[in-house]
Amino acid sequence: MKLQIANLTKTYSNGVKALDNLNLEIGTGMFGLLGPNGAGKSSLMRTIATIQKPDSGSISFDEINVLEDQNALRKVLGYLPQEFGVYPNMSAERLLDYFAQLKGISSSNDRKAIVKQVLEVTNLWEVRKKSVSGYSGGMKQRFGIAQLLLNNPKLIIVDEPTAGLDPAERHRFLNVLREIGTNHTVIFSTHIVDDVKELCNDLAILNGGKILYRGTPTEATKELEGKIWMRIVERDELEKFEKEFNIISSNYNQDNTLNIRVFSETKPDETFVQATPHLEDVYFVTLKKDN
Repeated sequence: MKLQIANLTKTYSNGVKALDNLNLEIGTGMFGLLGPNGAGKSSLMRTIATIQKPDSGSISFDEINVLEDQNALRKVLGYLPQEFGVYPNMSAERLLDYFAQLKGISSSNDRKAIVKQVLEVTNLWEVRKKSVSGYSGGMKQRFGIAQLLLNNPKLIIVDEPTAGLDPAERHRFLNVLREIGTNHTVIFSTHIVDDVKELCNDLAILNGGKILYRGTPTEATKELEGKIWMRIVERDELEKFEKEFNIISSNYNQDNTLNIRVFSETKPDETFVQATPHLEDVYFVTLKKDN
């Protein structure tokens, strides 16, 4: 299974160019699409999911011409948008049975079996009798995955799914995605670098509607070996260091000092020590080069 996107362009009526001649190929497994808010991630997700049309370009998935045969794609698609709607006062089990009917599963026995399966996969079986409207944010996101799995989709798109989740809910949600990612093509769109680091074996960095980087997390960090440097500075020194060095990130310590990380081909000066590159460094370096 392969998703192929070629020369995709989309400009909104307000003049914003959300997708700029974008090219991308995605295979089976967990694929991370990283980018800041406003990078074009949701525009790309909506276009792949046939919710909006591009101005030009082509999309194909597993021999389906997506833009010409939208219904064929929708039959094999599972989509969890950033905002997943309002839930009626109905149990998860009953609501999933209703969604299964909408997806054309007419046999009650078949519905019962698939509903049980997706509730177990998403770790919601024990709370199947509870109203979904009373679920926590993380449980609602897992319910979102349960409903999209009802038609056994080949292509799954999840858009910013962990935003707003607490650490425990985020961990449970990522475990669910990890489990389903082995047998499906899953596109995981996020601005949270740690989500991609934990989950994805392949990634792209998007900004301004363009793909700035494409590769694996291991390849990405390897390219920065020997080029990331670190030192501790006082808060009031930060502005001075920003003028002198290519600072890509800074984090506070408990004593109110800052850890700064600098991208440089050579040692910036004798006060810096070499740091092990992280995926977050790749993200910030890539975005900074694009500015």
